[in-house]
Amino acid sequence: MRKMQVIVRALNVLKAISAAKEGMTLQELVLELEIPLGSMHRLLAVLEEQHFVSRSPTNRRYFLGVEARGLTERGRGRNPSLVTPHPELGTLVEQSAETAFLTEIFGDRAVCTALVEGLHPLRLFVRIGQEMPLHAAASARSILAFLEDQATLQLLESRSLTPFTEDTPATLAEVTERLALIRQRGYDTCDDELDRGVWAVSAPIRTSTGRVYASVTLATPSHRSERPGQREVFRDLVLRAAQRMSEDLGYVQAGPAAVWDDLPEMEPAAAPLRRVTL
Repeated sequence: MRKMQVIVRALNVLKAISAAKEGMTLQELVLELEIPLGSMHRLLAVLEEQHFVSRSPTNRRYFLGVEARGLTERGRGRNPSLVTPHPELGTLVEQSAETAFLTEIFGDRAVCTALVEGLHPLRLFVRIGQEMPLHAAASARSILAFLEDQATLQLLESRSLTPFTEDTPATLAEVTERLALIRQRGYDTCDDELDRGVWAVSAPIRTSTGRVYASVTLATPSHRSERPGQREVFRDLVLRAAQRMSEDLGYVQAGPAAVWDDLPEMEPAAAPLRRVTL
């Protein structure tokens, strides 16, 4: 019976954390679930060790971990999907024929939470539940750039800035400089910085309060984006998708409105849309 109680408690912890968008502290979990402090601490330690929860190094709040997020991904193709990506992901793929995905921050990790695969025979390997390097992926940097400076610094200092290629920004100064550029222009690109021969463009998604909570990214083999003006078209499509997703969350842009009607349109790709859902 005691073993069953531990399992039930672990499931209740995961359910409580999943319902809290801002994560939960140890004390909040103890009060809500009425589990003794010592037992809760041991339970969280095991869940964190197994990556079912993660703890933010900045605010010490617990969030769902990569393993919890990846459970439905590993069952993809065997069980029906329960959550459909935002329609703008499908529109982005229809207009570009390239892979598009969403990324969110959970604790101290940037994780792919939804994607729609590209229509070309050659696709990129991005999966739901995949952790994106904070310093090397445009999808992660587009969120990181809009966190508070101290939180961003602590996140970057908490891990090794691995150079995946010769072009990876692999020092704190290089990453900080890139984040400033992202804040200035409102999007980020990744050109041979994470994977050789891959180009990506990413833009932040905002909530009604203006807080950046996620990013939308288009990724493509570099050779499919080298036609003059092609990368600008992909950039504009991603910015449009980010704007529409933000508007769906109640975000209203401050200051002069963006002239979205002037963004170039692309004809939908002829191939049928293949969706991959969480």
